[in-house]
Amino acid sequence: MNAAVDVLTDRLRGLMPRHAIVLGSGLGSLVETVTDPVRIPYGDLPGFPASGVSGHAGEIVAGHIGKTPVIVLSGRVHYYEHGQADAMRAPLEALQGIGVTNLFLTNSAGSLRQDMPPGSVMRISDHINFSGANPLFGEPSDRRFVGMTSAYDPALALRLEAAAAATGTVMHEGVYMWFSGPSFETPAEIRMARGLGADAVGMSTVPEVILARFLGMKVAAASVITNYGAGMTGGELSHQETKDMAPVGGRRLASILTHAIGDLA
Repeated sequence: MNAAVDVLTDRLRGLMPRHAIVLGSGLGSLVETVTDPVRIPYGDLPGFPASGVSGHAGEIVAGHIGKTPVIVLSGRVHYYEHGQADAMRAPLEALQGIGVTNLFLTNSAGSLRQDMPPGSVMRISDHINFSGANPLFGEPSDRRFVGMTSAYDPALALRLEAAAAATGTVMHEGVYMWFSGPSFETPAEIRMARGLGADAVGMSTVPEVILARFLGMKVAAASVITNYGAGMTGGELSHQETKDMAPVGGRRLASILTHAIGDLA
């Protein structure tokens, strides 16, 4: 992973971001808020995996949001692509290697609540790892026993809440349940998820939260709601719906993140 750190250090030309954002499906427009961008394709970074999911650009965009240096991962690799829960370990290790301490994760998700329709934004307060997979499988050190009681940093959560209020943007709050994908959930699984206390479901993010905590980073996360869960409307779900609806909530989330990050030290 030193090779990827070396490439990043060289390409960033003295930029020293402490804050990173990972963008989910259809949320690539958030990179437009980055000024003086430096773009680095994942293919130029040793150890970085290539995403095979449409709506994920597969590049790093570094620059500034407001006065704050940031590094944005435009696209992620999912567990369902190759059956590897640790697919994002190399990119996150590289971020840690250049000094990133705060990680803001975003995703597209399905709502389990009628009061949280498509186009909404939900701050993730906690998660349920329903997939049964873990990105730390095989980690030989005792560091693998990562505490997850405060997986989502309270101070970063308050910053997102304050940014939502300052921008007049409604931001819900709830529990995200990780399903492995790539098939969507069944109506029975959605009923189960609601019964277990989930507010939204999706196919990403949780492995990155675990890895980030393993690496000592602080985490905040938010979902853009693109659809209701299976069986809630009678219609079938599709990835195209995700890509079509993500920019609607994505603009709201971009407003929140821009305000929250723009004046960080």
